[in-house]
Amino acid sequence: MRWFSLLGGVLVSASVVAADVAGSRDLEVLPRFPGSQIVSFSEVAEQERVYPQGAIRRISGRLRYEREVQAQGPLTMLTYELPRTHSADEVFTAAREALQAQDAELLYWCQGRECGSSSLWANAVFDNRILYGSDDQQAYVLMRLAEPQQDSLLALYSITRGNKRAYLHAELLTANAPLAEVLPTPATLLRQLNDGGELRLPKHEEPSDVWVTLLARSLNLNSTLRVSLSGPQAEAWRQALVEQRVRAARLELGDTSAQGLRINVLR
Repeated sequence: MRWFSLLGGVLVSASVVAADVAGSRDLEVLPRFPGSQIVSFSEVAEQERVYPQGAIRRISGRLRYEREVQAQGPLTMLTYELPRTHSADEVFTAAREALQAQDAELLYWCQGRECGSSSLWANAVFDNRILYGSDDQQAYVLMRLAEPQQDSLLALYSITRGNKRAYLHAELLTANAPLAEVLPTPATLLRQLNDGGELRLPKHEEPSDVWVTLLARSLNLNSTLRVSLSGPQAEAWRQALVEQRVRAARLELGDTSAQGLRINVLR
C-alpha cells in the first residue's frame, strides 16, 4: 500500500508535533501522513451525525442527497493541513488504502464535482469553514470499520483551497447501538473495480437477492466491463447476475477456492 511505503522510515518530527492544536491526537486506525499537522480537533461524548451517501444539493433551502447513514455515539473530529509537497488527492488515496488494508468497507466514495458543492460539505455536513475549496479538488469517502469495530463509521474528506493549501478531514463515530447492514452504492462498487481492478466480498459466499441486485446495478453502469467471479458459489452468482440482465458474455468463472465472492476486472 502506498500509505505504508510513504510511512516507512519516517518519524514525525518534534516541530510538527509542536504545531498541532493543543490536546489533539491522531486516530488509532488512521496513521498520520508525514509532514501533516492537526489544525482542528474536537471530541464529544455523544453526537448524532448524518453522513451522505450521495452528492449534496440544496433544494428549496433543504439539503438533499440520494441516501444517508445516521448514527449516534462518541465522535472524534480532526483536520490535517497537508504538506505542500503532496496533493490532497494523493493523501486521500493513501488514507483510503490504509483503511481498506484493515478491511474497512466502503459505503460511499465520490471525487470532484460528482460530490456536489464543496461549500455544502464544509458548512452543512462538517461545520468547518476551512474545508471550503474547489469543487473540482474534493473527495469524500464513508467507511464502516471491520470487526470488532463494525459499529464504527469513519468519514474522510479532502479539499484544496483557492490558496493551494490542502486539508484532510477525518471523523470517527462509534455508534451506541449496533449498526444495521448498510449497503454501498452501485457507483461506489464500480469505482472500486475501476480503481483497483478487484472487489472482495468475503462475507458473501451465497448469492442473496439484495446483493445480486446491487452488483447487477453496479456492473450495468458500465456495459463494456468484463469480470471474473471467484469463490465456492461463483457459478450461482453468475447465473443470478445473468437473471438480473448482466450479459453472460461479460462474466467468466475464476478460482473456486477464493473466500466468499471475489470479482476481478478482465483486461
